[in-house]
Amino acid sequence: MKFMKLGSRPDTFYTSEAVRSISSEVSSDLIIQVKGTRYLLHKFPLLSKCLRLQRLCSESPESSQHQIVQLPDFPGGIDAFELCAKFCYGITITLSAYNIVAARCAAEYLQMTEDVEKGNLIYKIEVFFNSCILHGWRDSIVTLQSTKAFPLWSEDLGITSRCIEAIASKVLTHPSKVSLSHSYSRRGRDDISCNGAESQRHKASTKGWWAEDMAELGIDLYWRTMIAIKSGGKIPSNLVGEALKIYASRWLPNISRNGRINNHEASDSDSDSATEVTSKHRLLLESIISLLPAEKGSVSCSFLLKLLKAANILNASSSSKMELARRVALQLEEATVSDLLIPCLSYTSDTLYDVDIVMTILEQFKLQGQSPPTSPPRSKLGFERRRSRSAENINFELQESRRSSSASHGSKLKVAKLVDGYLQEIAKDVNLPLSKFITIAESVPEFSRLDHDDLYRAIDIYLKAHPDLNKCERKRLCRILDCKKLSMEACMHAARNELLPLRVVVQVLFFEQARATMAGGKMTELPSNIKALLAGHGIDPSRPPPPLSTTSTIPGDDQWSIPGLKSPKSKLSTLRMKLAEDDELDENDLHPDGMGRTSKFKAFCALPARPKKMFSKLLSINRSSSEKN
Repeated sequence: MKFMKLGSRPDTFYTSEAVRSISSEVSSDLIIQVKGTRYLLHKFPLLSKCLRLQRLCSESPESSQHQIVQLPDFPGGIDAFELCAKFCYGITITLSAYNIVAARCAAEYLQMTEDVEKGNLIYKIEVFFNSCILHGWRDSIVTLQSTKAFPLWSEDLGITSRCIEAIASKVLTHPSKVSLSHSYSRRGRDDISCNGAESQRHKASTKGWWAEDMAELGIDLYWRTMIAIKSGGKIPSNLVGEALKIYASRWLPNISRNGRINNHEASDSDSDSATEVTSKHRLLLESIISLLPAEKGSVSCSFLLKLLKAANILNASSSSKMELARRVALQLEEATVSDLLIPCLSYTSDTLYDVDIVMTILEQFKLQGQSPPTSPPRSKLGFERRRSRSAENINFELQESRRSSSASHGSKLKVAKLVDGYLQEIAKDVNLPLSKFITIAESVPEFSRLDHDDLYRAIDIYLKAHPDLNKCERKRLCRILDCKKLSMEACMHAARNELLPLRVVVQVLFFEQARATMAGGKMTELPSNIKALLAGHGIDPSRPPPPLSTTSTIPGDDQWSIPGLKSPKSKLSTLRMKLAEDDELDENDLHPDGMGRTSKFKAFCALPARPKKMFSKLLSINRSSSEKN
């Protein structure tokens, strides 16, 4: 780092009985009091260079031997004053990035200008500052840091703004043209990020060489410097995002999974209270959020969710949380289940995790409208233009549009998998309301779940953690489950699951029978209880249904909704209707005296108490049928 020496005389200052003096054959005639320290000095060398001391001496009465001058608000304290006094005596002083701000403020306070004497201290400091300090990277960083002790003086003298401009210009310049002097990025030590992960300081990329050094700045100076860098428009958004991640790792507290804050640098002094520390961290967090680049993917979704977790714990503003939720929704497919497990610290909720913020994220995800049309829009003008294009251009446009649509569809599939995994984690919470569980489960489109195995596991976990659910609540919970999308293993587990409503068990058994029928090519004999159910409604169970095609799909209107079954043509659709009617029977089948039930409900009650036996019977029927074939 650069430095400058001024003066040639040796240092002859000494301390005697708590008084600082200078060795001289001439007796002192001036006493200067600086923040509790007394100096015995001489008028001639000081007043010849300091206009303020000239004015103060002329205004104060002169005693018989010494004239006393009080400087209670001297910037930089006794160190800065002594540096200026030594300059006046011609004693050698050394200026560097570490003390140049204090020296400049002290010289300004004493008015050591060119009007008083040519080649005065202010002039020499400004020459060194502009020609050396601002030209060095490390010197500029250290100098900017030191302005924190003199914020008002540094602003008035333009030191802060000039340092910020110098740093920003160097960031926008190729590193080979910058005098680095010394870089924190070469220290090779690791820091702990806000979630406990290590940040690899020694792996700083060449393009982001500046991020580690700038992370040492306080948040107010860092924010202003980053604004200057971003306004240059030359730094890619991903590098800005990486720099913000490094800064957050350096200054945000470690946050454990249970929401506790582990502060390695909790406060600048022991007198700081926990509330003050939290306020500092909150201001720091909200400043980082305001600096996030607008471009999607500039920071990882994991980092955004860590910021959201910190915002939740530090009680950041609602606007900051909403902005993070919106940003997370843009790249939600990149998240993991552990990222979404944000501790709930609200006094109004007893849940273990903050599911409300996740629900907000999912709402934002649905509002993104990520799916573009799979083909270009048609219009007369567009048709005329396409006629003049080549066939290759048309094919390229279609392929690009389909690729974009496919990527959007793929993101929704990933989010559905993520939501089901998240449901399995929060389902263990005994305080989680059923309504919120169902809302989260229904927040993803139906087509995005290729199978319902993970959703079934989440429902099973919720039922075990909430054994007090009544029959109506269990039915409401299981209504989000599509038995057609359960695998063989899930069906076998569901058939033995005594926590599931009987309606769901019947659905599972029936669709397992339909699956076996599709695989075998013809209809095997239905169980006697299902036969009775169909015969009770005028359906001949012995009449085989039309063969099920492996290429056909069930229309969207026929997804367990009663309006979609206006004209049932198979046992499958009929049973769907009757099972749906059973929901109404549960509420309406009791007579006023509460004694009787309809024959339709008795058909359901005739099912064995343990579905395991029925499932075994179905398997044996399928096995005997296949052996005959």
